[in-house]
Amino acid sequence: MTGTARDRFDRLDALRAVAILWMALFHFLFDLNHFGYLQPRQSFHHDLPWVAQRTVIVSLFLFCAGLGVAVAQAQGQGWARFWRRWAQVAGCAVLVSIGSSLMFPRSFIFFGVLHGIAVMLIVARLAAPLRAWLWPLGAVALALPWLLQFEAFNARPLAWTGLITRKPVTEDFVPVLPWLGVMLWGVAAGQWLLAHRRGLLAGPLAAPLRPLAVLGRWSLSFYMLHQPVFIGGILAGRALGWW
Repeated sequence: MTGTARDRFDRLDALRAVAILWMALFHFLFDLNHFGYLQPRQSFHHDLPWVAQRTVIVSLFLFCAGLGVAVAQAQGQGWARFWRRWAQVAGCAVLVSIGSSLMFPRSFIFFGVLHGIAVMLIVARLAAPLRAWLWPLGAVALALPWLLQFEAFNARPLAWTGLITRKPVTEDFVPVLPWLGVMLWGVAAGQWLLAHRRGLLAGPLAAPLRPLAVLGRWSLSFYMLHQPVFIGGILAGRALGWW
């Protein structure tokens, strides 16, 4: 079955919404911890329950982004439209860096998830014609940071590659390697699904799940607004004496 530019991929949008809602819950708990209203036994930055959650959330985000690249390719999306969307992601990444530098001047986000997505989207778009070869290429991307590490790459101008010997001090860090492997696997999976099991991506959603599809289509806006809302709400509650 051949797709058209008018096809709606509500299931993909809903999956993206699941990722962003999970992320929002994680960030809300992080904010409560930062302002002293939640003291979990484990560290958000170092202990397995929280680190594992973050890994799964970021993986789901990047996998969905890869699925989106496959859908855009199948619908014949041109480079002009790609660059318009890319500019939105890159612009939001810059805003995240600015905002985080005000709140965390010593550990601001210089290459977080949006920065990583902006770079990886270009690579994934260029690599999409490789199709089945994306599976081994993704595996190489996942393995490379474990095989190649350079002390010189610990500096911020090069740390974004992921070929580092130690994680930089920052509130969010999503380097191109190994995370590019997850996005490339998302592209490969999307291409296979569109060719063989299209209904898994483009099939209808049950009525109670349709709001998730709407949220998934506005995921970038939600991402940019949720933290200011959370932090503003916590600070307002403190000022009003609610807690």
